[in-house]
Amino acid sequence: MTEEFTQLKQFIEQHTADMVQLETLLTSYPALAPENGGDSEKKKCDALEAWLIKNGITRIEHFDAPDSRVSDGVRPNMVATIPGSKDDYNIWVCVHLDVVPVGELSLWNTDPWKVEEKDGKIYGRGVEDNQQGLVSGVLAALSFVKQHIIPEHTIKLLFMADEEVGSTYGMNYLLKEHRDLFNKNDRILIPDGGDEKGETIEVAEKNIAWFRFHTIGKQCHGSRPDLGKNAKLAAAELALKVHDMKNVFNKNDPLFDPPYSTFEPTMQLQNVAGINMIPGDDVFCADCRINPCYSLDQVRQELSLRVKEVEEKYGVKIEVSEAQAEQSLPTPVTAPVVTELAAAIKAVHGIEAKTIGIGGGTVAAGLRNLGFNAVVWSTMDELAHQPNEYAIIENIAKDALTIAYMASN
Repeated sequence: MTEEFTQLKQFIEQHTADMVQLETLLTSYPALAPENGGDSEKKKCDALEAWLIKNGITRIEHFDAPDSRVSDGVRPNMVATIPGSKDDYNIWVCVHLDVVPVGELSLWNTDPWKVEEKDGKIYGRGVEDNQQGLVSGVLAALSFVKQHIIPEHTIKLLFMADEEVGSTYGMNYLLKEHRDLFNKNDRILIPDGGDEKGETIEVAEKNIAWFRFHTIGKQCHGSRPDLGKNAKLAAAELALKVHDMKNVFNKNDPLFDPPYSTFEPTMQLQNVAGINMIPGDDVFCADCRINPCYSLDQVRQELSLRVKEVEEKYGVKIEVSEAQAEQSLPTPVTAPVVTELAAAIKAVHGIEAKTIGIGGGTVAAGLRNLGFNAVVWSTMDELAHQPNEYAIIENIAKDALTIAYMASN
């Protein structure tokens, strides 16, 4: 361990309590998207910017996205830069400012908008998702700035809007309007998922397709099915055919858990209001998570054949729409961001990292599809979106030191 890294470690250990104060400040601003009944992340971003400047992180740029639905007219995307001695690549820590709603308030043991500390944990909405990663990145940066140590590589802290409801005004906006922010050699870390040991590095995501099926038949009396076309019966058979697609797209990938593609019928909208009515209209949805070896176009082609079979069998019309469709390329396990993060985890956490894939979606997908290698990593208990969300204070320090290690080597 070098003398410089020892200094960084000591600073992080001595100033972790400051991050609890920063968490407390950030949590007091309910940064909810309009879709979740809020007025954006702007006040939270302003408070964060003021805090960063006060603490010596002054090189700050804005790449705000216009949004007429919110009072300020913009959704904030902010980048703080800590220049390094080399400009061959940047080390990015990308986090989101928005949080999800509280949910059922009676399930909380504390006020979700006021941080409470107990037994080495802090409780509140957003303290883990995604403020833990945010403050770890900030603490890593401060360990250089406050001690006048120039990092080996430039550190970029990205604070984004809108991740919880689709990233239209966050990462997707940046990749569309400000793609030159990123370089293909950059090491891009997204601390928005992980495990309690900090040993898993997420390098791939399953392709995601959310389908909505509207079956149109003919309504009639329950005693005279011969006079109608049962939309529910047709939809039920289609649901089984959708689920059966797992037997067509059946290659396993051990990177994921579960290792197979999933095709799950999910939400069902109400059709008729009476038991003795045969519905002429039915709507259900399916959530499909497909291993990356298959394209969404392959899935769509197979699905259209199955839809046609049901239409012909029952004499109905089925309209298919997509609520979401995202296809993601993987980050190679040999990419520098993977190997260097694994080395940092070994040095700081004392454990061997392993690469994994996930079935969920993150902002890494958009980056990867454009050729930017990104990883998702953090040390956390995965309390996202739950009541009594908490972050472990020790994890904030460990992850900050891991980031500092990457920037100093």
